[in-house]
Amino acid sequence: MSSVDEVASAIAAGRLVVIPTDTVYGLSCRPDREESVRALSAVKGRSPEQPIALVAGSLDALVELLPELAGHHVPRGPFTLVLPNPARRLPWLTGAHLETIGVRIPDVSGDAADLLARVGVVAATSANLHGGADPRRVADVPRDLLDAAGAVLDGGELPGTPSTVVDLTGPEPHVLREGAIPAAEALAHVRQ
Repeated sequence: MSSVDEVASAIAAGRLVVIPTDTVYGLSCRPDREESVRALSAVKGRSPEQPIALVAGSLDALVELLPELAGHHVPRGPFTLVLPNPARRLPWLTGAHLETIGVRIPDVSGDAADLLARVGVVAATSANLHGGADPRRVADVPRDLLDAAGAVLDGGELPGTPSTVVDLTGPEPHVLREGAIPAAEALAHVRQ
């Protein structure tokens, strides 16, 4: 396993990494390097047309990358919010949906929190092969992904249910995927 320094260095170098979140292990990379994001999709076996979310240590880190998010409420926890992306920033993350982008601020502590504080924002998706089970332990991450990763941060056993995805781009918020938080509770959080 790798230290926070090693994982941060791998991310800075444009390598893929495996990191813990507050839900499942994620396969992550720098969001501002298209080639890294393309490699992430390829190693997972997923289409580059499928969007990949931004995972951040804070709202300030997200706003630094996407200034349009200033003033948005992004709750900390197992939520992924789909927000407007009017400037069509980071199109290699948005897939076929250039006008929207997914963002998330996981409720993490320890090494995971230290890593996100250091790197600010990563592109991240579940560290599984496309359609595979969501990994709750490093041992559950497929060997192909571990071999492709420049570093792996072990955060112990995680809950194992992915984030709840809420689309905030229409007139009313709606849940695209119910995950770690029930839909009604997720909607109550994002309306605060």
